Amino acid sequence: MTARSDARVLVVDDEPSLREMLAIALKRSGYSVVTEAGVRAALHRISNDSDAFPVVITDLVMPDGSGLDVLGAAKKRASSTEVIVMTAHSTVDAAIDAMRAGAYDFIIKPFSPAHMMAQTAKALEKRALQDENSSLRAKLVRLQPEPSEFGSSPPMVALADMVGRIAPTKTTVLITGESGTGKERIARALHAHSDRKAGPFRVVNCGALPEALMESELFGHQRGAFTGAVQAREGIVREADGGTLLLDEVGELPLSLQVKLLRVLQEKRVRPVGGTEEIPVDIRLLAATNRDIEADVRAGTFRQDLYYRLNVIRLRLPPLRERGSDIRELAHHFLAQFATDQNKPVRSLAPEALRALDAYTFPGNVRELENIIERAVALAQSNAIGLGDLPPEVSGTSGLAMPFVTSLPPEGIRLDEVIGEVERRLLLEALERAKGVRTNAAKLLGLTFRTIRYRLEKHGIDVGDGAEEDNGPDSSPGRSRQ
Repeated sequence: MTARSDARVLVVDDEPSLREMLAIALKRSGYSVVTEAGVRAALHRISNDSDAFPVVITDLVMPDGSGLDVLGAAKKRASSTEVIVMTAHSTVDAAIDAMRAGAYDFIIKPFSPAHMMAQTAKALEKRALQDENSSLRAKLVRLQPEPSEFGSSPPMVALADMVGRIAPTKTTVLITGESGTGKERIARALHAHSDRKAGPFRVVNCGALPEALMESELFGHQRGAFTGAVQAREGIVREADGGTLLLDEVGELPLSLQVKLLRVLQEKRVRPVGGTEEIPVDIRLLAATNRDIEADVRAGTFRQDLYYRLNVIRLRLPPLRERGSDIRELAHHFLAQFATDQNKPVRSLAPEALRALDAYTFPGNVRELENIIERAVALAQSNAIGLGDLPPEVSGTSGLAMPFVTSLPPEGIRLDEVIGEVERRLLLEALERAKGVRTNAAKLLGLTFRTIRYRLEKHGIDVGDGAEEDNGPDSSPGRSRQ
């Protein structure tokens, strides 16, 4: 890897002769050089220059400030900038401060121009290697399939294949499934993989709007069309022009509006409320519902002709209880998301928590699982979600006084999971009292070091690399090995 010789270098020093000497030497080596006589001028240059400097060479002590301020500003502008600090006031503390702040090198004055040119070349080479590594990592990420937030169970793999096949078309799609299965996510995936992905994606919840406002919300209105219409409004259909419109809960659409929507689909034109002219629109329509839409057609509450227009291709989202391994896959996906959002070091789910999730029926589907994991991350006291972090209806401990159960409730219990949760909570309490030192926590619980280490691993509790050591296979801080 060879660094570019025409790279820009910023030189900051209050000594004119040194600035001139470095500028001449750097230009002879092929670099483009900018010089500044002090800290304030350098800070202004760094923050206002159109491009970040690959290399900055700065004096440490100047009349109007410290070179460490220049270093900090350069790194803030571009973390890949390499900074060489030079000084005639050499102290160990100064060198340490500069290196801790991210300096590439610390050079003592006086120095030879050849030495400075060599260090500048090495600094640029390091930066070029970092840039190449970042580029390669980005290419690798693009080549690898992005983990799906929908899951990889057979029904979802088949659904993903169908999405990939129909996304590039203009075909109307009806997405059905229970509440919370992720119908809007599928709609967004259809838009994102279509030729319209650069256009708008608009969603209207047909069940959330009063009937009196729905026509205006969909088709817009002219100024003065009704009381309160103080200005004209485009409406969501026109806002989606050139893109995709999702009618969520389309089964809730009143019959009077079903007729007007059908005309929009047939004529590709929309007439605002109070308007006299029809305006052409180009939209791809997606519809979603959790209702039995065929039953609504039979009952006369949903127009058959509109149903046929919407049901060109149907995508059915299976409920989460039918998706097997997706429960764990989605749980880990949401865990990583919420641990980042909440800035908590939660990295896994304890085995008993995973078993409880597997056994739960999820009437609220993916949305309910998402809420469960968000709650569990917020409550977690270690880096693993345990049974006690899950809602009672999921953990199966409803009505139980955790962590100790003194009598068997009428509905029964999952004994292994209750015992596991008692053990986990006592381990956490012992670690808290022992300030994270496993040897001391083992003493509080009457366990050997090896036994507590095994039980911590079993529950996914990571306390980091402690300084405590096992004193031998038979060592026991309290009583015999458990």
